[in-house]
Amino acid sequence: MAWGDDLFGLLDDLEAQAEAAYDRERDVELVDRGRAEYAAVTLGSRLMASAGGDIAVTVMGVGVLRGRLARVSDGWSLLAASGRDWVVPWAAVTSVSGGSERSVAELAWSPVTRLGLGSALRRLAESGRACVVHTIDQHQYDARVLRVGKDFVEVAVGEAGVATLVPFAALAAISSRD
Repeated sequence: MAWGDDLFGLLDDLEAQAEAAYDRERDVELVDRGRAEYAAVTLGSRLMASAGGDIAVTVMGVGVLRGRLARVSDGWSLLAASGRDWVVPWAAVTSVSGGSERSVAELAWSPVTRLGLGSALRRLAESGRACVVHTIDQHQYDARVLRVGKDFVEVAVGEAGVATLVPFAALAAISSRD
């Protein structure tokens, strides 16, 4: 029976080698699949998972804002920081720290959160509230939002109310007044 034991031992060894090769291949596939799935995660989905929490956001032309992420919508967020409310377009954000490691897929967002930056700015125009417009080149304008176009916001600057157009691409943030 030594011949049979040798044969079964050989078959057991081959089976163990095949299982080990399968496990190595599967581990590589799982890592690749995880990377591929993470490649679909957006900044917005990570921010949505962080809503209500404290974060630090670095904004072009403004610097670091630390505060509570009050609202996340399509392309912009509302941050309560330094005693002000800040509407921050994601295009002006250079980094975010302190956020959740999770994400919330856009499919799970409510219809209200799908409203873009223009909707938030139109709401500011309707309120007539004074605000500070910050641009990515570090300019600040004490202003009121007048109207919102497709890719720009029109604001009345200063006491004279000089109409000024600010392209969305140049907008770093709009904050409430002190």
